[in-house]
Amino acid sequence: MNKRILLAGVLGAIAMFIWASIAHMVLPLGETGFKQIPSEATVLSSLQASLGTNSGLYIYPGLGLPANATRQQKNEAMQAVEQKLATTPSGILIYHPPGEEGFSARRLITEFITELAEALIAVFLLSQTRISSYLGRVGFIALVGLAAVITTNVSYWNWYGFPSNYTLTYMFTEFTGYVIVGLVAAKVVGRSSPVALSRAA
Repeated sequence: MNKRILLAGVLGAIAMFIWASIAHMVLPLGETGFKQIPSEATVLSSLQASLGTNSGLYIYPGLGLPANATRQQKNEAMQAVEQKLATTPSGILIYHPPGEEGFSARRLITEFITELAEALIAVFLLSQTRISSYLGRVGFIALVGLAAVITTNVSYWNWYGFPSNYTLTYMFTEFTGYVIVGLVAAKVVGRSSPVALSRAA
């Protein structure tokens, strides 16, 4: 990876990180779709009594099967769950026991590294094209971002019932981040062809 691609990726990631920080800490985007649980103390006490220190991702109603269940048992259990859904609440739950790490430097660093990887991949893909116009290069990275943001978000909305306003807002925030990467990276990468970029030092 040549210096220009690396510089474009780093600068793009910094711009994306700044935007994400503004979106979540200054604008109300990061709160969209979230609700507080009524009678929270009672619910949390019940969760802790039931799950204890078993942090994890839970789905309910569950299949209630042992780890070595056969295919037939799984099919029968899934049919039973389908019947339960008519009268039983359903959903997913991410549970962490007391003492879980909150807003921390480690998580901020992890977030930036993730965005750096996203920006570098997008810029590398751009460098393999022969798009000559600035807006064309921005548009290319925007399309990469669009593919990225619909990959999991739409599936989570469709299968797990993530709120529509949360899904759309999160997709908007992430997509805007890619557009910002494009605005920065398209300027740094410039008009060079893939061959020229591969030879650049």
